[in-house]
Amino acid sequence: MIMRMILVNVPADRTAEAERMWKNECAPLMVQQPGCISEQLLRGRENSGEFISLSTWEDQASIDRYRASDAHKTLQQHTRAVMHDAKVEVKTYDLVQW
Repeated sequence: MIMRMILVNVPADRTAEAERMWKNECAPLMVQQPGCISEQLLRGRENSGEFISLSTWEDQASIDRYRASDAHKTLQQHTRAVMHDAKVEVKTYDLVQW
């Protein structure tokens, strides 16, 4: 399994809008994607404008298909409207299980 982490800092006046968008638009669309096992949103405790979208995927091929999909383009349009010039950092990790 692969964990995909998207770290973004949202302007303070847009945090409520970012959470609403994730709950109503992003998460429901993400979990419908083939190979997406889960999608979670983490909000920073020290910085409430810092968010991490944490998704779990079956494999890299599933991520690649999603990134090439119309669903991904739709999400980008929605998120850019809220985040404007916010810095976004994307990282992927292999899940190490014990």
